[in-house]
Amino acid sequence: MTALERGTGHRLDARRGHLDAGPWARDRWPESADSVDEDTIPRGARSSDATAETGEPVSRFGGRPSHLTAVHRLTAEPAAPVRSHTGAASSSGDAQTVDGRTAQQSTHPRRQPPSAPEPADRRAPAADRGTALDIRRRWERRYRRRLRWTDVLVVLVATIAPRAVLFFPIPARAPVETAQLLTGAFALPLLVAICWLVTLTLFRSREAAVFGSGRSEYTRVLGATGLAFGALAATFVVVQADGLRLQLLVSLPLGLLLLLVGRWGWRRWLLHERLFGHYVSRTLVVGDARDVEYVIEALHRDGQRAHLVVGAVLTGDRPGISRQTPLVVDGRPYPVVGCPRTAARTAAELAADTIIVVSHDDADPYYVKRLSWELEGTAAELILGSRLADVAGPRISLRPVDGLPLIQVRIPTFDGGQFVLKRALDIVVALVGLVAVALVMIPLAILIPLDSPGPLFYRQERIGRDGKSFRMVKFRTMRVGAHAEAAALAHANDGAGPLFKMREDPRVTRVGRVLRRLSLDELPQFWNVLRGDMSAVGPRPPLPEEVLTYSGVVSRRLYIKPGITGLWQISGRSDLSWDESVRLDLRYVENWSLLSDLIIMWRTVRVMFFARGAY
Repeated sequence: MTALERGTGHRLDARRGHLDAGPWARDRWPESADSVDEDTIPRGARSSDATAETGEPVSRFGGRPSHLTAVHRLTAEPAAPVRSHTGAASSSGDAQTVDGRTAQQSTHPRRQPPSAPEPADRRAPAADRGTALDIRRRWERRYRRRLRWTDVLVVLVATIAPRAVLFFPIPARAPVETAQLLTGAFALPLLVAICWLVTLTLFRSREAAVFGSGRSEYTRVLGATGLAFGALAATFVVVQADGLRLQLLVSLPLGLLLLLVGRWGWRRWLLHERLFGHYVSRTLVVGDARDVEYVIEALHRDGQRAHLVVGAVLTGDRPGISRQTPLVVDGRPYPVVGCPRTAARTAAELAADTIIVVSHDDADPYYVKRLSWELEGTAAELILGSRLADVAGPRISLRPVDGLPLIQVRIPTFDGGQFVLKRALDIVVALVGLVAVALVMIPLAILIPLDSPGPLFYRQERIGRDGKSFRMVKFRTMRVGAHAEAAALAHANDGAGPLFKMREDPRVTRVGRVLRRLSLDELPQFWNVLRGDMSAVGPRPPLPEEVLTYSGVVSRRLYIKPGITGLWQISGRSDLSWDESVRLDLRYVENWSLLSDLIIMWRTVRVMFFARGAY
């Protein structure tokens, strides 16, 4: 039998739900999890998992005694492979041993086991209970349904409520006249609501690919809203109709705000659920050990928490890594399972609905194509990983060529129309920020000199775009002459790289400590933004002595204007290492967008109240 025939046969068996799961290594769940939703794991996989821990019989069709609940326990380390497992029903009631230890049955905190097992003849086959793909699609439909009903409620409230406020109380009239009056009054809001909901669907704003993504999801909501009201406005102009003014002035901003708030709320709920292993893609990573480690580290940094790595399939040999020892990444062990030729079957045994291929044997150019055939009907996604580090989606496009899909990466530019729009946004934000400065200036003009004699503002030389220096202004938070004392405190430096920072700096005044914790000392920098020295969002403004230590790569931070806030501030500020701070700044420089600026500003407001890394 050829490899293609074997792959096709595996695919057909998996579609029928008769895939016979063999021995497999336990996946590793999040350490903070206490339980996993039953809809997260296929029943067949739960049966194998239960056998691995308790040694209870498991049928080849994926059935299991209903009193087994061991799979619902989340372990901090992956269990060792089972020494003997046939995949068929066993008449022995003795517990199997795993690494010399008798496996114990655990109890799910929310689901109590029945008193007796379910009769074998009444158990449903795996085809009826579902594969990993079925479970994945089930939770996706459930989450999409929640988004849909939230959108419907928000759109109806935004379109009908303003009209209802102006219309009620209803004048006393005959029932027929009242019905006609209501129909005429609310026909237009209902039409707007229908068009709005249709465009939200056309823009695929509830697609599984953007669940929890944040910016991508918000972009689609904004695009759908703009298209809906743009098309309605153009239509009303063409037919010379009237009555859309209330919808444009009230329903559009109100509905858009509520839609974004609703999506934000569901996103926060989804991220919280993913901490416990719910609504995640159980992922198998295939590739060389170094590439697998890189991908796992990137998935850990990903704020979406969408992937739960349950195993690794290594394609090459690496000293210290074998099939019997787990792969340790960031102190967390991941089981090394299977081989590249059996990756599809291994994914089915681990109940993985996603496979990420980061590298494979160069001698097999058709590996990815054959793997995609084998995964039909059993997995949801086959992802090809790339080590194009810190290249964002807007700069990447796929250009298909016959037999050769080309990934095109746009070369970053640092001028043009986008920077004109960024400057316009900076001016608007600076004017609003200076209003806030005016509100707090009077009390601070009294408190700062009263706490420590000296001026209200502190001016310091910083380096801006293209290496040009400017005088950055901020509220004074240290006593006068503090800069000259830095050399004597160098031994207590808590900063990263060339930065000098101290968590408990004796030079900081009492008022200054409060200002730093809330980031209020940076408000006067809006004056630098209005002047054009800085931007509202950008890399951190460096000191002259810091720039002298820059290498050729780090100096790319100076390609655009420094900002009051940026990725460094919403990601930990002074708690970041020097390499991480540089990485975030370079990523922003090459991949910034107006939407990302707005998101960073929104997240900055939230970070200011938690004061993480502010000292």
